Amino acid sequence: MTLTAAAADPLPMPGLPASAAVWVGQLDVRHPIEPVEVARTFASALLLVTVDGVPAGQVSVPLVDGHASAGTIRTTVLDVIGEKLDHTPLALAPVRYAVTVVIATRNRPENVARCVRSLLRSTHEKFTVLVVDNDPENDLTETVVRDIDDARVEYVREDRRGTSAGRNRGLVEAMARGARFVAFTDDDVEVDPGWVGRMASALAEPDVACVCGPVMAARLDSPAQQEADAALGWQKGFARRRFSMAEPPADSAVFPFSPGLFGVGANMAVNVAVATELGGFDPALGPGTPAQAGEDCEFMVRLVLAGHTLAYEPSAYVWHHHRSSGAALAGQLDGYALGLGGYLTKIMLDPIGRAAALRRIPAAIAQLRSISDRETSAETAGSSGGHQLRTLVSGPLAYLAARRAVRRAGGNVPPLVANDHR
Repeated sequence: MTLTAAAADPLPMPGLPASAAVWVGQLDVRHPIEPVEVARTFASALLLVTVDGVPAGQVSVPLVDGHASAGTIRTTVLDVIGEKLDHTPLALAPVRYAVTVVIATRNRPENVARCVRSLLRSTHEKFTVLVVDNDPENDLTETVVRDIDDARVEYVREDRRGTSAGRNRGLVEAMARGARFVAFTDDDVEVDPGWVGRMASALAEPDVACVCGPVMAARLDSPAQQEADAALGWQKGFARRRFSMAEPPADSAVFPFSPGLFGVGANMAVNVAVATELGGFDPALGPGTPAQAGEDCEFMVRLVLAGHTLAYEPSAYVWHHHRSSGAALAGQLDGYALGLGGYLTKIMLDPIGRAAALRRIPAAIAQLRSISDRETSAETAGSSGGHQLRTLVSGPLAYLAARRAVRRAGGNVPPLVANDHR
């Protein structure tokens, strides 16, 4: 097993207690084991274990002065996930389809540079990266893209504010270029070298219109980052799954309305034709709008309600740089609560969606409690359950205001259920 850092080798934070620092890495069982040798401030290592690039699970290995022997790592892997190693799915067959990767961003040029550099290490041969700059305050992001100086990377300015507007612009640009598939990620993400190709392979599977994959912590140096990893719940496991109205999952009583069931927009790919037919992302939801979040969840629910199949592909994984302070995490969770309120409002505004959702109210209440318990377990300033609830109930007004703003500007808000599906 060859051991590598999950992303850029994280540096320990000054003054951080050793017990709080977790080093993040990965290893593949097809290669010889190597010991972990990192800074003494790291008390443990969280390792993603893969078989020919397909994740089998994660293991936590204790470190002594930043060290774990190859024998300790081997024993831990076999004890924790040994049986799963024999049942890890085979890697998907590679395809040669062109993929357009869209990064919607605003005023975070350093993050963009890091994300793009990870994409340029991709093993897939045919891909283009579109950096969509949302209503920027300056030209720093454009300068970063120009300095990268790679023909595969293009800069697009989008004057409409918001992640949804940026992603929709990416869909338009991809269609103009003749791309069949678009993959979306965020500027605070680093992708695995196989990510682009695995997304293309998963989308090439029969009937699949959208794919999501695991989003894992790139760094767990600080308590806030560890709290974020627990609160966000973005790592949805390592089993391949498919979601459709024809075959509802047995583990979700509120399907298809369960927030976060399918995955998140930081690691998502779509069939361009299907996404365009659905109207793209709702420009009244998501970062940069009064509702602040919820655009990815709403899009995926709308896709499934329209009769399409969404796949979860564990081999298409990315690494997310979580907020490094408690205050930043609390603000992020506030945004998600507000977006959840906006998303639920959209469901209630649609007659078909409302009727289907009302039948699931008891299960929905239990689901919301589970989400609230997970998020408020992170002891960050302002993240109490009562505070999150007050923020959620502000979501309807925020979403309605955003809808009005979109329409005044001449834009369209796609319906949850299209007329031909009513």
